Amino acid sequence: MKNKAVIQHTQHQYKIRPKAKEFPMMCVLSFVYTCNAKCPNCPYTNSKIRSTYKDRPFMKEDTFRIIADQCGFYNAWIRLSGGGEPMLHPKAVELIEYAKGVNAKVGLITNGSRFNEENTRRILEAGVDMVEFSVDASDPLTYHRVRKGLDWVVLLRNIKRMVALRNKIKSKTKIIASGVNQLGVDIEKVAKFWEPLVDNFQKRKYLTWGINDPSKSADPAPYLPPEQTIPCPFIFERLNIDSRGKVMVCGFDIVGRTDMGNVHEKSIKEIWHGKDFEYYRKMHLAKKGNEIELCRNCPDWKYRSWKHNYWKIVKVAEVKRNKKAAYLDMQDMEGCIADTGKKKGRK
Repeated sequence: MKNKAVIQHTQHQYKIRPKAKEFPMMCVLSFVYTCNAKCPNCPYTNSKIRSTYKDRPFMKEDTFRIIADQCGFYNAWIRLSGGGEPMLHPKAVELIEYAKGVNAKVGLITNGSRFNEENTRRILEAGVDMVEFSVDASDPLTYHRVRKGLDWVVLLRNIKRMVALRNKIKSKTKIIASGVNQLGVDIEKVAKFWEPLVDNFQKRKYLTWGINDPSKSADPAPYLPPEQTIPCPFIFERLNIDSRGKVMVCGFDIVGRTDMGNVHEKSIKEIWHGKDFEYYRKMHLAKKGNEIELCRNCPDWKYRSWKHNYWKIVKVAEVKRNKKAAYLDMQDMEGCIADTGKKKGRK
């Protein structure tokens, strides 16, 4: 791979993001701890974390509603991710509908295997803000290797159905695909395959979560140079919540070593402004983050970024989605693309 110019992932002044002053911009939920795949790059496949959640493989409805109500009040994001496949939750659709009903933003990251006509329509009609399909491949052979247990044909069918239905009912849902830049996968080929089918494609860094083998990354170049100890942006914008309602300081702590509070005992706002989060932020701002054991041992800190982040992905997906929507509107009654002179080169 050719060396690329270093991207400067910095901002003028490191501090809590303006939109996160009162409440985190995003609550990342470990909504489920079960999965129907055994992806080799997944930290849950390569650990015994799920066995420690046998008492709570699915987040209870009351826990989710507590989170959704508070996120809705601040129009913050709920990101259904981590632990397993969110659509395996027996109440996934109902809870997503609830969250949208109370004004929360919802981002769903999924392996795409559990969709049918009904749940696809309900999710789109609820106004889910973004659906991210983790694909990791552009052909069935690679997919079988990196997404063990899943079916390539099912993935294609479900994504194409969702995009077509989204366009038909004019839902505002953004639909993207993502791939982990790992050895054995031609990420450029994957991007080229998926970009015409969805609103945007995200190339993801291979993360270890302190569990996976770092040598399997196809792009180990850091965003944040470790020697500069640039503050990690996560503690200034988001927090993670497990299926029991416990808040962890960040997404790296998937084993739940930190306990910032529980949503059944404190409000998310109280936890966000609590002494534990303040400690992490002050240490990072003083460039002493590596004096914190969790952060010092985080091999993925260097892959965080103040600029290349979820908010940028959402914005780009929205722009591309609008461009494609305008293009689709220029179809004639027979469903043929009108001759506008702009068929080629559109993004």
